Amino acid sequence: MPFLQYKCPKCGKNFDELVKSHLDEVKCPTCGEKAVRSYSGEMLSSTGKPVKKCTGNCKTCSGC
Repeated sequence: MPFLQYKCPKCGKNFDELVKSHLDEVKCPTCGEKAVRSYSGEMLSSTGKPVKKCTGNCKTCSGC
């Protein structure tokens, strides 16, 4: 299960969430609004090492 970064469009809170799938709906812990994925942070591989040239947006690449 990955930790993914999210941002609330209503209150602007940035937070990390442990999810079963990147398709899971995540709500903001502050206001309860549906949060959106944030791709601004550093990505790590399953080995814990930084991944070069990875945006975290798996829709735009073939994977790490």
